[in-house]
Amino acid sequence: MPTTARRRFASTLTKSDLSGRLTRLRRALRLHRASWLLVTNPLDVGYLTGFLGGDSFLLVGPSGLTIISDSRYEEELAHLPVRARIVMRSGSIAAAVGSELKSRRVRRVAIQSESVTLMDRAMLEKAASGVSFVPLPGLVQPLREVKDAGEVANIRAAAKIQEAALLATLKTIRVGQTELEVAARLEYEMKTRGSSVPAFETIVAARANGSLPHYRPQRTTLANGQGLLIDWGATVGGYRSDMTRTFAIRKWPSRLREIYTIVLDAHHAAVSVLRAGARTTDVDAAARGIISKAGYGKHFGHGLGHGIGLNIHEGPRLAHQPPGTELRAGMVVTIEPGIYLPGVGGVRLENDYLVTQRGAQCLCSLPLDLDWATL
Repeated sequence: MPTTARRRFASTLTKSDLSGRLTRLRRALRLHRASWLLVTNPLDVGYLTGFLGGDSFLLVGPSGLTIISDSRYEEELAHLPVRARIVMRSGSIAAAVGSELKSRRVRRVAIQSESVTLMDRAMLEKAASGVSFVPLPGLVQPLREVKDAGEVANIRAAAKIQEAALLATLKTIRVGQTELEVAARLEYEMKTRGSSVPAFETIVAARANGSLPHYRPQRTTLANGQGLLIDWGATVGGYRSDMTRTFAIRKWPSRLREIYTIVLDAHHAAVSVLRAGARTTDVDAAARGIISKAGYGKHFGHGLGHGIGLNIHEGPRLAHQPPGTELRAGMVVTIEPGIYLPGVGGVRLENDYLVTQRGAQCLCSLPLDLDWATL
């Protein structure tokens, strides 16, 4: 297989992995009395076939697969790790779907209503007159919540890259640099180590900007005696990692030092109850209780964490709103408590964890202690 074609696929993906995923999907379809599914979410197409090129639909039938794509991806699709019929369209993708459904005499097909727009559906119905398109959300993404060994290996590899990249970047940090300069260096260091793209838009928040949880880097400069929050991630084989560390340059502001210790305690408390069988709300409560008891409950407004994988945010969601869900072994989630003080700054400490029957396995290795975080 040419190297360029190989790079599109998750490095540890096997035919057995894909076969198991398709078996579980067809089982879910049968429970909904459906035989056919049109997969339009590009990440779901990748999950089921290994192809992450995009701009392609997957038609899942009772015993076969059809990928509808175009000539840009012809070479890559010739090396799929799963057996599938490949249709190269010359017109619209809706017309190609309609032609395929008619040729197979399909009268009823489920669609991913969470990723099909009203316009998309209208075009499909026009191109495949006589075919009934049945909205059936939530079939593939729940399957993606529990990771197999290959998926976990890719997330581990991404975390290793992002950690090495941060350590290299920290050596170059100087007072007077802008947030944008630090973010650019960090993303460069990740790419040179093998990350295909940043897992998300890198957050570098200097000074009081750390109080904004989803801040975007600007021209604010780094300064002595001020905080620096960095939230970053790498991508390997399509799979994402996600970490946050909060630093101070030379000396910690007293308020940031205080809340750093509280957030660190909250992080450890959540990890102590993170295991298969625990409810997401209970894990969130373990961290939120410590922050609230310290008097900062109103300054922790977001959920404790989320699943990661092909998406940077996917199920399960660790939040305080009931009823929550039960965690299962094989899920990979973030734990990221934070306290945000407008005009002062913020502290967030985040690692990625693999949920196991006995507890949780941290996929990250960078320290969390205050001394290490003093630059």
